[in-house]
Amino acid sequence: MSYTALYRKYRPASFEDVKGQEHIVTTVRNQIKAGRIGHAYLFCGTRGTGKTTIAKIFAKAVNCEHPIDGSPCGECAVCRAIAAGSSMNVVEIDAASNNGVDNIREIRDEVAYAPTEGRYRVYIIDEVHMLSIGAFNALLKTLEEPPSYVIFILATTEAHKIPVTILSRCQRYDFHRISVETISERLQELLQEEHAEAEEKAVRYIAKAADGAMRDALSLLDQCMSFYMGQKLTYDQVLEVLGAVDTERFSRLMRFIVAKDIVKVLRCIEELVMEGRDLGQFVNDFTWYLRNLLLLQSSDDAEEILDISSENLALLKEECAMMRAEELIRDIRIFSELSNQIKYATQKRILIEIALIKLCRPQMEEDYGSVIERLEQLEKKVEEGVTIVQKTAAAEPDNRNIDDEKPAPPIPKAVPEDIRQAVQNWQAIVSELSGMTRTYIRKAHLSLGGDNVLLIVLDDPLGKEVLSEAEHLDEIQKAIAQYIGKSVEVRVQINETERPFEESYVDLTKIIHMDIEYEDDDEIK
Repeated sequence: MSYTALYRKYRPASFEDVKGQEHIVTTVRNQIKAGRIGHAYLFCGTRGTGKTTIAKIFAKAVNCEHPIDGSPCGECAVCRAIAAGSSMNVVEIDAASNNGVDNIREIRDEVAYAPTEGRYRVYIIDEVHMLSIGAFNALLKTLEEPPSYVIFILATTEAHKIPVTILSRCQRYDFHRISVETISERLQELLQEEHAEAEEKAVRYIAKAADGAMRDALSLLDQCMSFYMGQKLTYDQVLEVLGAVDTERFSRLMRFIVAKDIVKVLRCIEELVMEGRDLGQFVNDFTWYLRNLLLLQSSDDAEEILDISSENLALLKEECAMMRAEELIRDIRIFSELSNQIKYATQKRILIEIALIKLCRPQMEEDYGSVIERLEQLEKKVEEGVTIVQKTAAAEPDNRNIDDEKPAPPIPKAVPEDIRQAVQNWQAIVSELSGMTRTYIRKAHLSLGGDNVLLIVLDDPLGKEVLSEAEHLDEIQKAIAQYIGKSVEVRVQINETERPFEESYVDLTKIIHMDIEYEDDDEIK
């Protein structure tokens, strides 16, 4: 016998089995018990919330030979025929593929005949919003004056696309998204019936990932159980199967962003890519993580709203103290815009890296929130004793020679021989470096940083951060030692003088009378 998917195997067969839609189940059962059955119903709601399921149970209940408290018995011939899909009294129509006028005209012709068994002929039209205008007009006449034995149940995920003339002739029921608690309880019941085990944290994550849809939750559980057949399903395994990211990793990434450490932030993305994580899912989950931070910071009672463990809650509280609400709002805006762009992007990683660099570098944006953050960074530097050099937009002209006022960099008495050799072989040394190190060091200038210290000066803050990393710095020193046979101390520094390099530092290439010309990357071996 072929395998049956969990969402089909455990589809509710009675109203008692339906979870999360008690407001609809109670109303429909009361109508059936009281004999106040309408001729047209409209079931609205997101996918996987039980619209078609309740429609089928309703069709069985109104035709059941022995109903029990408004619910079908499931044992009579009519119930079994409807459950098997062989009953002529229940007709399911997919409006997505049968949306023409001719399809609806066939229904109009069929309703003229009374059911051969049972009391009602029930038409379930799924995705009814896909019908054409002509089809809606053809359906309208039948909805206005239907025979007493005909019931229409229209199901849709987009009720706003249905004409008002149709809406006004139906009883409308809005299906709610099913809560995480309700989905988790249902999944635990099914795991027991399947004789399978899973961590509570793993089940809860699946329920949360389903986004209020019971069918999606069952499909995700089916997928995870199939991958780890016969094993106890763990939280880490669920994350691996679904391509999701652990909340603790979000916390680590957030702390790197607060520290403005772009290199470590980009390394986090590199890890996600190498592990095969779903980048679109990462963007959505991280946006929710930022949202949780904002809620926790904005309200004293937010802990009751957030569905997270006590350990993750402690991490969130620490990060709340590191950031302001304005920063979080700006970060959420950037990632919300990113979530719209990434759906159709071919280079998802690049878009994510740009967004994360924006979070670390507010000066890259010109919105109000970014300006405020930049001002606060300047205030912090002033408090720490860092001198802020202010440029004047238009200085008054005078007769003084401005070039004479610029302090010239000190001229060294002699350049150490090992540093002179390193500079003379600089092009060959650079060609031996790895991709990222070579990319940034080609933009650097060479100067003296004291006794026997080779100073690498950059204008780019990101390049300075990359080359200052221990592994990159060690790579540069080893490459120099390989060529000149001596160890040279190397120091990386950013040009913070706000003047050109030649006006502030000793340019070794000029002293040694060299012009360093680099080859293209594809020519360097």
